[in-house]
Amino acid sequence: MPVVVQKFGGSSVADPDRIRAVADHISRTCRRGTQVVAVVSAMGHETDDLLHLAEQVSRLRPGREMDMLITAGERKATALLCMALHDLGVEADSLTGSQAGFFTDATHTNAKILEVRPERVRQVLAEGRVPVVGGAQGVSASRDVTFLGRGGSDTTAVALAAALQVDACELYTDVSGVFTADPRIVPEARRMSSVGFDELLEMTATGCPKPAMRSVEFARRQRVPLHVRSSFTWEPGTWVQEEDPSMEKAIITAVTYDTSEAKVTVQGVPDRPGIAAALFRALSDHDVMVDMIVQNTSDDGRTDISFTVPTEHLALAQRSCQDHAAELGATRVLGDDDIAKVSLVGAGMKSHSGVSATVFEVLAGRGINIEMISTSSIRITCVVRSDRMEEAVQALHDAFELDRPLV
Repeated sequence: MPVVVQKFGGSSVADPDRIRAVADHISRTCRRGTQVVAVVSAMGHETDDLLHLAEQVSRLRPGREMDMLITAGERKATALLCMALHDLGVEADSLTGSQAGFFTDATHTNAKILEVRPERVRQVLAEGRVPVVGGAQGVSASRDVTFLGRGGSDTTAVALAAALQVDACELYTDVSGVFTADPRIVPEARRMSSVGFDELLEMTATGCPKPAMRSVEFARRQRVPLHVRSSFTWEPGTWVQEEDPSMEKAIITAVTYDTSEAKVTVQGVPDRPGIAAALFRALSDHDVMVDMIVQNTSDDGRTDISFTVPTEHLALAQRSCQDHAAELGATRVLGDDDIAKVSLVGAGMKSHSGVSATVFEVLAGRGINIEMISTSSIRITCVVRSDRMEEAVQALHDAFELDRPLV
């Protein structure tokens, strides 16, 4: 009998009505002759509520106790979904991450999966029951509960699908698939019927919020086909799978944006070997995540180095650079949190020229200044002022006619 993993996000199980709707969908899938392994996130904004509670009672908030607290949300959702399934005559067992066989490292609040041993899940399936697994959680070698971090339920689902070697992994959320742009900014954005892993990885790395980038990486590595779909309409969504090398690719697949980063500029740095190494080693020692890096042309033996960091790391990055400015010979350190990244992604860039020229012409025609540029073989990213981001996304979407369905 075929088996499918179905993952339901927080919006999908946000209240009793939604939980009953999910239970009905699982029941229908079972009646069609397919066994289901369900993976469930915490209900609605419950994780945020638990984090807020922790802030109210503790200043220190030890990682071990935070993981114990946060994962309670998923355990609650799994039990409630099982109850709803029993009401429909579907036998189901709720399982925590550790019961489902998820073994992780000991990095609390952002643990990494080391191994999945789903014997208990297989046993439940063999008994003709539905295993309902709490997402984003596991257990460390020291037998402590661990949390996989935000978006960890997607990763749980993909890891289970790989370990069980199922036919597909369905990720149910509040959107009906992967779009050519954010429909809130570009109403004409088109839902894609399929997209390749490489393209989706670039999209999630540059601002596309769903599915979680870790899960896409895991799925590509394990060759798990993903189906991103809506739990509100149940209509077919977007398939994510290996690209067919015999098929010609669209030049541009999507336009994405990211407003979660800030820019740091270290001015007047001596242009000699070892300066950049010292600068970025200091940032690494402070656990500052660096994304784009641009070094200007040297002038009189000095240059400027600009880089982007998550906005929450801006103050720390500036402090680190200031602390080392004297030994580096830098003249000034500037911070700027009023930026946005706009990216074009498309596998067809590999075989088509002129994409960069079109991007720069379109933005110049709108008077939108480009402050930094970064590229890969299938992506172009431009840093612009945050108040021009929406205009840039719409203009690029229009210029490459992404609203038109592929022929």
